Amino acid sequence: MTTQRTSGRAKRTAAAAAVVAALLTTAACGGGDDGGSKNGAAGFDAANNKVAQASEAKKGGTLRFGSVQDADSWDTTRGYYGFMWNFSRYYSRQLVTNKTEAGAAGAEITPDLATGVAKVTDDGKTYTYTLRDGVTWEDGKPITSKDVKYGIERVWAQDVLSGGPTYLKEVLDPKGEYKGPYKDKAKDHLGLKSIKTPDDKTIVFHLPQANSDFEEMLALTSGSPVRQDKDTKSKYGLHPFSSGPYKFASYSPGKDLKLVRNANWKASSDPVRKAYPDAITIKFFSNANDLDQRLINGDLDIDLAQTGMSPQGRTVALKKHKGNLDNPVSGYVRYAVFPQSVKPFDNEHCRKAVIYGADHVSLQTARGGPVAGGDIGTNMLPPSVPGAEGQKYDPYGIAGANKSGNVAKAKEELKACGKPKGFSTTIAVRNNKPVEVATAQSMQAALKKIGVNVQIDQYDGAQTPGIIGSPSNVKKKGYGIIIMGWGPDFPSVQGYGLPLWNSKYILESGNNNYALIKDKKIDGLFTDYVKTLDDAGKTKIATEINHKVMEGAYYLPFTFEKFLNWRSDRVANIYTSNGYSGMYDFVNLGLKSSK
Repeated sequence: MTTQRTSGRAKRTAAAAAVVAALLTTAACGGGDDGGSKNGAAGFDAANNKVAQASEAKKGGTLRFGSVQDADSWDTTRGYYGFMWNFSRYYSRQLVTNKTEAGAAGAEITPDLATGVAKVTDDGKTYTYTLRDGVTWEDGKPITSKDVKYGIERVWAQDVLSGGPTYLKEVLDPKGEYKGPYKDKAKDHLGLKSIKTPDDKTIVFHLPQANSDFEEMLALTSGSPVRQDKDTKSKYGLHPFSSGPYKFASYSPGKDLKLVRNANWKASSDPVRKAYPDAITIKFFSNANDLDQRLINGDLDIDLAQTGMSPQGRTVALKKHKGNLDNPVSGYVRYAVFPQSVKPFDNEHCRKAVIYGADHVSLQTARGGPVAGGDIGTNMLPPSVPGAEGQKYDPYGIAGANKSGNVAKAKEELKACGKPKGFSTTIAVRNNKPVEVATAQSMQAALKKIGVNVQIDQYDGAQTPGIIGSPSNVKKKGYGIIIMGWGPDFPSVQGYGLPLWNSKYILESGNNNYALIKDKKIDGLFTDYVKTLDDAGKTKIATEINHKVMEGAYYLPFTFEKFLNWRSDRVANIYTSNGYSGMYDFVNLGLKSSK
């Protein structure tokens, strides 16, 4: 499990900087025409967990993305931004991938390069796949099992290819014995013993220990094949060699990217991709307002980052173009977390006092309100993860009786923790996240009513892993409250909660278990989870883990985050997917006209 990052499939999308005043003014906006019939749009929320205009998709045309941020890397081994994982399926394939279906079904696994999902044997420790006939690279050569193995081996080359998810490395080589293909002394550089390729069509994975989410890990873009003779190592992200229906035509980092059809891709070999457009382009912008204006003007079709429009663009879109908008629940939970190393947060009653003392409606407003911010969060498991109960599980009455705060209950907890007159503490927030600053100010105002005096420390957001990711620094600075957000790398309690709540993932730097949770019961439930192979059993354990986390009062959830995303009038076959944390599923987007 990689815990050096502060985000994953959902997490690695970087939201445009928000102006707090504009957030507050747009929170209650909801005007405009729902139907969108005047401008050909599908209607408000028409593509939210359902398919809009599926029958109108035509072959041809150019699908136009815009973004205020380039990918961290277009290398399938190194990319970790959510939009990169989504977009990379245009030019990369995996043994298995997410279903191209709306809503919850999009989080399920379906065969891609493989003829079927894994044949699992040896009590969940052996996974066998057979490659399809007719799968080829962009030069027409067949994709082999050795290409898949080599692509996965690149995950071990962290000294050259850092940045991407390392789940496959942790699960297939927990002792770290393999040194990666660039240091591999085997003649074919395929010396990783836990993957066997008995012939060009067969690949077998031997896990030292069972892990019930292993296919989820293979479905990540880091499971893509890479052909050895086309591996340009650290430069591969500038021009990946295609195994999908599109290939790189041109790329200027930070400016633009263009994909065109891969003539050697065969639709008969690919049950996943419909490949509607002739070309796909991305234009990168330095200013979020410029991007939103281009979307509204009809010059672009989709925002690549999928983290919602900026406050200015959102205001215009809600008033005049509501039929072009969807308001999906993302995979993020936004929250405050209480490091137990900083007194008095080693006492659960002091933690509970803050949970009861906060004004949860004010916190929701600071995040952007019900539309741009999300539903009030009542627990720590995002709705996209099996085992989640949404607002039905609300142990502190956060969305109910105590949603505006409960001063009496908070003071009761302060008395129980030996601080009847309150205490002083510091909230740590990233200085490049105005929404987080607004959230901290909301907490500061509410907690003053219960005698808890809060200072706000805005630290350099670019240095997060070494500041709040260092437990010794957190203790030294006296950060009793840290404001952060998290979403799943893949939709399971392991893909979301392991680095947050398992004691094994407390690190000296790059730590994400900010609360420093060392709970034998929680650790034991994670151990049970990875060994549990049936879905019902996994779901039950996920719910139990969430309950244990909330009972410990380690977190104050703010919101189950929602985004407000734009789709142009031209786009067809569009829907949001839990497999990509509420984003539009890019891979089968089409246009209504071939022009």
